Amino acid sequence: MSQSYSFLANGGEMGQLTRAKDWSKTAVGPVELWPQSLRTTLGILLNSKFPMFLFWGPDHICFYNDAYRPSLGNDGKHPAILGEKGAEYWPEIWDFIKPLIDQVFDKGEATWHEDQLLPIYRNGKMEDVYWTFSYSPVNDENGKTNGVLVICNETTEQVLTRKNLEESERRFRNTVKQIPLGICILKGADFIAEMANTTYLHIADKEESDILNRPIFDSFPETKEAVYPLLKNVFETGIPYSQDEFAVTLNRYNKQELAYFNVVFYPLKEENHTITGIIVVAYEVTEDVKARHLLAENEVAFRNIVMESPIAMAIFRGEDYVIEMANKAMMHDIWQKEEKDFIGRPLLEVFPELHNQKYPELLHEVLTTGKKISETEAATYVNIKGKLKKFYLDYQYTTLYEENGKASGIMCTVYDVTSKVKARKKVETTEERARLATEIGKIATWDLNLKTKKLLYSDNILDIFGFEKGTKIIHEDVRSRILPKDEHIVKEAFEKALKEGIYKYEARILKVDNSIGWIKMHGKIFFDENNIPSKMIGTVMDVTVEKNMQHVLVKSEQKFRLLADSMPQLIWTSDTLGNLNYFNETVYNYSGLSKEEIEKNGWLQIIHPDDREENVKLWMESVKTGHDFLFIHRFKRYDGEYRWQLSRAVAQLDESGKVTMWVGSSTDIEEQKNFTNQLEEQIIERTTQLELKNRDLVNMNIELQSFAYISSHDLQEPLRKIQTFASRLADLDEQNISANAKTYLNRIEFSAKKMQNLIQDLLTYSRANSADRIFTKIKIDEIAEEVISDFSDRIEEKNAIVEYHDLGEATLIQFQFRQLLHNLVENALKFSRPGVPPKVKISVKKVDGKSLPNAEFKDKKYHHLQVSDNGIGFELVYKEKIFEVFQRLNTESEYRGTGIGLAIVKKIVENHKGFITVDSEKGKGSVFNIYIPDLSEISI
Repeated sequence: MSQSYSFLANGGEMGQLTRAKDWSKTAVGPVELWPQSLRTTLGILLNSKFPMFLFWGPDHICFYNDAYRPSLGNDGKHPAILGEKGAEYWPEIWDFIKPLIDQVFDKGEATWHEDQLLPIYRNGKMEDVYWTFSYSPVNDENGKTNGVLVICNETTEQVLTRKNLEESERRFRNTVKQIPLGICILKGADFIAEMANTTYLHIADKEESDILNRPIFDSFPETKEAVYPLLKNVFETGIPYSQDEFAVTLNRYNKQELAYFNVVFYPLKEENHTITGIIVVAYEVTEDVKARHLLAENEVAFRNIVMESPIAMAIFRGEDYVIEMANKAMMHDIWQKEEKDFIGRPLLEVFPELHNQKYPELLHEVLTTGKKISETEAATYVNIKGKLKKFYLDYQYTTLYEENGKASGIMCTVYDVTSKVKARKKVETTEERARLATEIGKIATWDLNLKTKKLLYSDNILDIFGFEKGTKIIHEDVRSRILPKDEHIVKEAFEKALKEGIYKYEARILKVDNSIGWIKMHGKIFFDENNIPSKMIGTVMDVTVEKNMQHVLVKSEQKFRLLADSMPQLIWTSDTLGNLNYFNETVYNYSGLSKEEIEKNGWLQIIHPDDREENVKLWMESVKTGHDFLFIHRFKRYDGEYRWQLSRAVAQLDESGKVTMWVGSSTDIEEQKNFTNQLEEQIIERTTQLELKNRDLVNMNIELQSFAYISSHDLQEPLRKIQTFASRLADLDEQNISANAKTYLNRIEFSAKKMQNLIQDLLTYSRANSADRIFTKIKIDEIAEEVISDFSDRIEEKNAIVEYHDLGEATLIQFQFRQLLHNLVENALKFSRPGVPPKVKISVKKVDGKSLPNAEFKDKKYHHLQVSDNGIGFELVYKEKIFEVFQRLNTESEYRGTGIGLAIVKKIVENHKGFITVDSEKGKGSVFNIYIPDLSEISI
């Protein structure tokens, strides 16, 4: 066929085959002679996405489109059937379809068959195929029927699935992607039907004459209650109405049935914006493809419907997927953007977050291959107001073609099923939690049909009654396990359930292994419309352990009372509110009161009147706080004498720490009380003696202070004179003094200096013990800097290194701590190894008192001062001796000193409530560790 015809443009594979075929050799003749009715019908057929087949002329010449092509299978009739006689290529079903074709040709009547079994030859064999199809007449310009248009859909899979899974029919129908669309135009406030398309008529099972030019609710009275208020509101307000799965009852196909539709009620407006009618769009679950075909016949109507459709739709053009159109559902529900934000812009520019998702690749595949891609419940992330929001979508990408057959864009249809998916996952999570709860709690569930006695149960019930896992049981297997002695409990529970609806009891059962157990049954009884019991649903638990524990508790209670009654002490118990509810026999024997008298007049009548108010106050305080009750008071004995009693009560707690009861005892301490009075008199006498001793101690401290004064003044004065005169004699001309005399004078001066150092160290030691202890917060770094400055000459002389860094702050006796650090640094510099520059390191850190075995304050922090050196060190056997007064480990000739320095250090540490340890190795150095508590929180 060399000439180009617009009605044969596009159409995919079948369009190509139709254009390529030499029709002059067929019964329909060359294309240029084809009537307009055939051309129009083929133009619709080839460009439709819905399966269509055409029988033309008296020879029933066959035409079909790409959508119908898959139904022919492989190795069958395609493509040979194109342009051939129907009787020759449909022999297997011609006996069935020929009468239908004749009916359309002869009477001009359309036919309709749903899920019709028509076995056909395809894929190299005969196959049982189910079809839903309609035969419609194709009339020429004179109204004569020249052809039969078959609009069909293969439903083989749906029919087979429905037969096997009848209960899943509704779910399946809701997920069918190809659903029809019906359109009806209503005019005026009475909603007069002006137009209704074929799909709408088919949905309603009506003829045009049944509804046109009549109020719509005259034709559908059964829908007026549900639909009229909605139409009225749209007509009056001009606000479109749409709803998914709108439920409406229809009388169609000789029966009344409930149908579901996605509907749009859209106002029709004149140029002056006056509302003159409503266009009704009904989108039934099973008619998606038909609806799409009908919408394609009218592009303007299609766009209006699409914009108001509850199903999100958009069109992307070109390789950049420029957004050409998006309906309101897509704009507002999915994208949540205004039209100005995306129209004319590339999709990935508007939604850059899609780059990291699968959709760019899928769009490319659809545009380049023409493949239709769809998916259900696909997870998609869209940037909504700066935040990624997760959607679950049912979507479909369909290629859009130009007249020349070139793919130019993509139609995207989206249905937001986020709520449905989240609801399903929530239900699944809830069911899983319920299942785990029953397994963990060892609770079995059951469902009993009271009419048939059919029992449904969870596997846990087998464990409760002792059946082996996997055993199939009936109601009688369980019911017969009730012990005969408890049979009346079950019957009474059932009789009560018939009246109140709740079924519950506890009874004993004989398990399969002949052991006795306890069960706790709880359920609800349900009644049918005639108020006859129809079924029961409930749970059952094994409470054998609880029952045994209750039995043990009863036995324990009996033993407690027997033990309490045999004790000489007064034993009593109380509830959680402080009400005494039990007294042992000793209480009654001691008081001479009977149980009835105590219950009538209360237990306070036993307490001495002077003790009652305090008794009640302390007892209620214990009840309120849960703390132990402890009180010494007087009880009235049967002979009227009041005797002292020590009463104590302790709260009994459950596993959660909640008070369950109080147990108390009262012990006669009359003798101990008398002894205490005598002891108090002795304490007063001893206290007087202690005060006298304290006065003596004060006098001794005064004498010690006098000694310190003498040491600092009187004893040092003669030494200063000796040093002065010895120095003057040494300055005389050497001719006037002999060499021996010079030597003696040096010895005198050296001994005097040594004596002076000794007196000063003793004075320092004395002051460390008796001086006022004024604690202030000081910066240890500043003290260290002062001490190092004191020894700057010696440090330079010995090339010594003294390191310290961030020693922090502490509350200390400032002058004593300076003395402590002075002595330790002096020792480190003094006792250095010959030829080895001294290296002294000072550090401070905080440690927990509970980590220190010798700490006095375990709940406080301690300052850990460490002074280490690389000096001569010493053997650890002397680690205690070095802190004693006048103790030296080296000779005077080797290292000068008085042997008091470390004793002073220890005394200062003790003044700070701390302790000191030392670690040393001879020839390698020593480490002094001083631990002083954080005195800012301690009262010294």
